[in-house]
Amino acid sequence: MGFSPGALPRPTASAPGEIDFRLARQATLADYRAGRVGRPDICDAHPELRRAGRECGLPTGHVCPVCADAELMHVRYVFGPRLPAHGRCITSERELARIAQRRGEFACYVVEVCSACAWNHLARAYLIGQF
Repeated sequence: MGFSPGALPRPTASAPGEIDFRLARQATLADYRAGRVGRPDICDAHPELRRAGRECGLPTGHVCPVCADAELMHVRYVFGPRLPAHGRCITSERELARIAQRRGEFACYVVEVCSACAWNHLARAYLIGQF
């Protein structure tokens, strides 16, 4: 089987400059399964991130790769001008669209989180807004 760019899955977001962290995720999970890192090292989500996943996360349709007990949720945080220093947790597409209409450059980070075991990993990052 040869390698071709067409064999890669298309990005789901239409944002400019999207960075996908799937390879880093796979490496982390491979290290865990090989015993090179322990569960406490990879299941260390902050309680606020776990709460955000439960309350306003977007379902991914995938079960947690660590505990297989709960569905993974995506939580989005946006950073940029006139937003809190710790970023803003986005709870809806409407809210994200409203921020995208503002002047300035905003960075959106999508984190996958399991509220059961605290697994979390940065899934992707991209820029939004009026440039």
